[in-house]
Amino acid sequence: MTTATTAHQLPDLLPDLDWIADPLRVGRLSQDFAWFSPVLKRDLAGKRGDIAVRPRTEEEIRQVVSACASAGIPITVRGSGTGNYGQSTPLHGGVILDLSGYNAFGWVRGSVGHAQAGIRLADFDTQAKPHGQELRWLPSTYRSATLGGLFGGGFGGAGSINHGPLAAPGNVLAVRAMTVEAEPQIIELRGPEAMVLHHTYGTNGIVLELEVALTPAVEWTECIATFDKFDAALEFADRFGSAPGLEKKEVCFLAAPIPQYFTSLAEHLPADHHAVLVLVAPHSEAGMRDMVAQHGGSVTYCKTADEVASSHKTLLEYTWNHTTLHALKVDKGLTYIQSGFNPMHRLKQVKALEAALGGEVMMHLEFLRTKEGAFNCSGLQIIRYTTEERLNQIMQIYRDHGVQINNPHVYIVEDGKQNNLDPAVVSTKQRFDPQGLLNPGKLRSWVPPAKATIAATPATTSADPEPQTA
Repeated sequence: MTTATTAHQLPDLLPDLDWIADPLRVGRLSQDFAWFSPVLKRDLAGKRGDIAVRPRTEEEIRQVVSACASAGIPITVRGSGTGNYGQSTPLHGGVILDLSGYNAFGWVRGSVGHAQAGIRLADFDTQAKPHGQELRWLPSTYRSATLGGLFGGGFGGAGSINHGPLAAPGNVLAVRAMTVEAEPQIIELRGPEAMVLHHTYGTNGIVLELEVALTPAVEWTECIATFDKFDAALEFADRFGSAPGLEKKEVCFLAAPIPQYFTSLAEHLPADHHAVLVLVAPHSEAGMRDMVAQHGGSVTYCKTADEVASSHKTLLEYTWNHTTLHALKVDKGLTYIQSGFNPMHRLKQVKALEAALGGEVMMHLEFLRTKEGAFNCSGLQIIRYTTEERLNQIMQIYRDHGVQINNPHVYIVEDGKQNNLDPAVVSTKQRFDPQGLLNPGKLRSWVPPAKATIAATPATTSADPEPQTA
């Protein structure tokens, strides 16, 4: 039987589960925000799953995984589909395993929280705050993004200025994961071992539950500071971000003309001005305002936590990759890149690249701590897209300035943020997914055992390797 035929027979085998067979709904569940990239939009066109399922219990997940493993059906694990790299798009059909219904909150014990992978980050925070705790990082998609999705394909977000990205030691404490076998096993991974499943697009294990470190909850004040000079805005953002006595959760630098894409905030964003969006603790607001004034800027917008809650509008949803989304709503001819600066030379690099590419590349920086603890900035620069060749040239110019590029225009794990893939990622896939059914085609380094054996024999060592298939 073909993969498609076998996949479509699963509802007959497991009739009590929530199956989704409608082609339009399956098509939507086969996509994420990869359309931010004209390259991914082209390369992933027409790729989709055959059927989707939304389990709500561990037993239902086990039944689906067991059936797929027995029949050799590919599985693509999905949260809310807020990623940007085509993680949710199957290359070889099969089942979309939508874990958004597996979303129970577990517990908070001291400064540690536990929940199922499908819980939305906003719901997790709501549950944690009565305990005086909150998540250490919130991506701009926190209202819809899931905890498992952030772990599988995300980086960090607001709060990374204090705690670094998810990958920083001590942020993710443990994961509970399921193997893809006819008799699935449940395995708990703790500490560094758990991080082998991080940012691998669900290619090497199905994460069911996570245990994460939390931080004391703060009623954050949200402000915008504007400046008429690029260097003044940049230097304020850097100085405020690194000021140890001023407590903050987010510092986002947006060079002109990016603020003009925020049409709903237009009254607070003077034309041709650069903006810095901040979340600051109430007791640090006065110090932040003094620093703005010292750099010749003005605070044009300020809301208390209560005002933010009552308005249902937060500046978080103008930062990180929401910045790109707002820009694309105005101009669909834009795209973006992701960059990591050298902590020792960050401002020099930023200024040099602004001088070299200003106008074609619009500078958007998120200030944070690296996973090693150094204060730094990471870029989500907005690009006026012309051709793929020029896009690659721009990324090379960044590299030539000593800036790391995490290419968001590729869907292979090794070609994106996993620039130097840890061999443990591949060995973990062998442990959790021996048939290679999880999101096949996204992890280049993994070779099915049968093919690896064939490739090792003298008679075939000169042959071209087979492409990875389901």
